[in-house]
Amino acid sequence: MKRKLYEVAHSRAGDKGNILMLSLIPYQEKDYSHLCKEVTIERVKQHFKDIVDGEIFRYEVPNIAALQFVCHQALLGGVTISLGMDTHGKSLSYALLEMEIEVQESI
Repeated sequence: MKRKLYEVAHSRAGDKGNILMLSLIPYQEKDYSHLCKEVTIERVKQHFKDIVDGEIFRYEVPNIAALQFVCHQALLGGVTISLGMDTHGKSLSYALLEMEIEVQESI
C-alpha cells in the first residue's frame, strides 16, 4: 500500500546560501530503517526535479533515527538574491512529505 510521508514522518528545513537541508524523522523510531530503504537520493531527485538543479546528498543519522538531505542549487540562487516566494525553502520540507512510499500495514 502507498502512503504519503507525512503519515509516518515529519520534516524540518534549513538553508545556507543556495543549499537546502531537509531532515526526515519518523514518528516512530521503528520505521527508520524502512524510510532508509524507501526515501533514496534518486527518489528525492525525481520528486524535486523541477526545484533542485544541483546534487543531492543523503546522510543517515541512526542515533536519532533521522535522514538528512542536502540539496544544492535549490533556492534560486540563495536567500539574498532569490525572487522565489519562499526564499528560505521552508515549504520544501512539506513538499518532501508529499512523496508517496510503499508501506506495510504495520507502519
